[in-house]
Amino acid sequence: MDIRPNHTIYINNVNDKIKKEELKRSLYTLFSQFGQVMDIVAMKTMKMRGQAFVIFKELSAATNALRQLQGFPFYNKPMRIQYAKTDSDLISKMRGTYGDKEKKKEKKRKAQEQAANVNKKPAGAVSTQPPPPATVQVPDNPPNYILFLNNLPEETNEMMLSMLFNQFPGFKEVRLVPGKHDIAFVEFESEAQAGVAKDALQGFRITATCAMKITYAKK
Repeated sequence: MDIRPNHTIYINNVNDKIKKEELKRSLYTLFSQFGQVMDIVAMKTMKMRGQAFVIFKELSAATNALRQLQGFPFYNKPMRIQYAKTDSDLISKMRGTYGDKEKKKEKKRKAQEQAANVNKKPAGAVSTQPPPPATVQVPDNPPNYILFLNNLPEETNEMMLSMLFNQFPGFKEVRLVPGKHDIAFVEFESEAQAGVAKDALQGFRITATCAMKITYAKK
């Protein structure tokens, strides 16, 4: 029986030897390239071992991830992915189907917030918000088949970076720098192939706070 498309996807055949926190980080890294990931549920109980749920904000992102990553070798085991059978609480809350009690609470809170904002802002007040920052241009070197990554979060590991970059043709290997968690090198077969990956993943956030900076490595 076909399960209808859902914001939440269910994954099984996951390597259950991986620690829960590392597993969740790696799943986030892999799946967030398809869209905004709201939450990841992975429990190490006997009943839930080797399984995980990934909850996307957009249905199209869940569909793309399911198609693209079906059978993806994740920690040496091919992932089996399908839509979850029911909406997660998170999505139900977003849709407002979580129950009238929750809706009423939310309405009341919003009304209170609006009242507070009206009281705070005098009529005719000028917005003092700073203008949005300009897009930062990363200074670069001449094209090279090796990419240099920096501004990586502390928990970055070789597996995470390999999962990100091996979706691009010509990927060869990731090299981490011992003692320096925030930088790494990624090698491709040609400069052109390295350039495609560089453009696609420039500014990719492995965690919410660290946007990866990619330049060509110095020759």
